[in-house]
Order: sequence, then C-alpha cells, then structure tokens
Amino acid sequence: MVQTNSSADIALNIPPALTLTVTREQFVELAIANRELQLERTATGELIVNPPTGGETGYRNLDIEGQIWLWNRRTRLGKAFNSSTGFHLPNGADRSPDAAWVCQERWDALTPEQKEGFIPLSPDFVVELRSKTDRIKPLQDKMQEYMENQVRLGWLIDRKNRKVEIYRQNQELELLENPATLSGEDVLPGFVLDLTEVWG
Repeated sequence: MVQTNSSADIALNIPPALTLTVTREQFVELAIANRELQLERTATGELIVNPPTGGETGYRNLDIEGQIWLWNRRTRLGKAFNSSTGFHLPNGADRSPDAAWVCQERWDALTPEQKEGFIPLSPDFVVELRSKTDRIKPLQDKMQEYMENQVRLGWLIDRKNRKVEIYRQNQELELLENPATLSGEDVLPGFVLDLTEVWG
C-alpha cells in the first residue's frame, strides 16, 4: 500500500483486464487487512477480488448455509463453514466457497494453528451460488479446480437459469434443470437442500 501524508484513504480501482499476482504471504496480509472483501488467489498467484454480495444473493447464501449448519448440528459429522472461510488448497490456491463442509476426522487432524488461519485442505463438500452478475465460466473453472483438489461433492447453483451442476470425484458432470431439492448423497448422509428460497 502506498503511504501518503493525507489522513484520508484513497481507493484503488483495478481494471478487469489487469492481472495482479501476489505471493501466499502477501495474500494472507491482504486478506487480514481487507476483511470486508472476499479475496481469493489462484494456484498461479493471481489475486481475485470479490466485492460483498447484494441482498438477493446474500439472503439466499444464508439460507443454504443455514440448512447445512442445521443438518450438521444434528448429525455432528463434521464442521460447516460460511462464505467468509478461506481454504488453502493442495495446488496452492486460496479459495472461499459460498458454503463448505469438512468431515470431523479430517478437521480433528489439523493443529490448532491450522484451524485458526486459512484451512490447509480441500473441503469434502462445496457450494457456489451464481449471482446475476457472475459469469458462469469462471465458476465452472473453480468447481473443476475443487474436483482436481479432491473435493468429493460440489454444487454450482445457477439461480439465473434455474440449473444446478453437480460435480463428483471421478464422475461425469450432472446437470439438473430446476430441481426442488438436492441430496448430500454419501458425503453428507441424510442431508437434503430445499431450494425453495434459492429459486424464489
């Protein structure tokens, strides 16, 4: 950050065509200093700045997170995480899914220090909810990256087109048109996501 003699902060607008790369250490410093933003970093070090979501996406995200949290609270099979949580993937990327879940055994294997920072593993399960301004291709690439980093189950929920892409390890992509519910399958046993509020 450039230091000036002025007491007012100056905003830096980064054109979409400009790519900024940061080291892992720089990324952590940026994320700590800018907690109001959702920052991500690709495996090649490219910085991705995601502004806060709007109201429509925000409350739908919370509904999804809440359903996962409630199921996990009842089953106590692992830990559920919201969109503010960062995961340091095996390929070196730092990602923040809209919702995520990690089984208890894998969580318990982490040290207290690892649990405090960006979690150094891939979640077992992730959800990405497409907002109206999100382009679909970067989200699909992100889902593919999750699979390449051993996420077991992933849902890309495209509210704009009322479609869901289901990603599974070593399986073909499944596309559902306007489903009412989604099953957690064997990854989240007994969990069923009600999409009423998401589509509403």
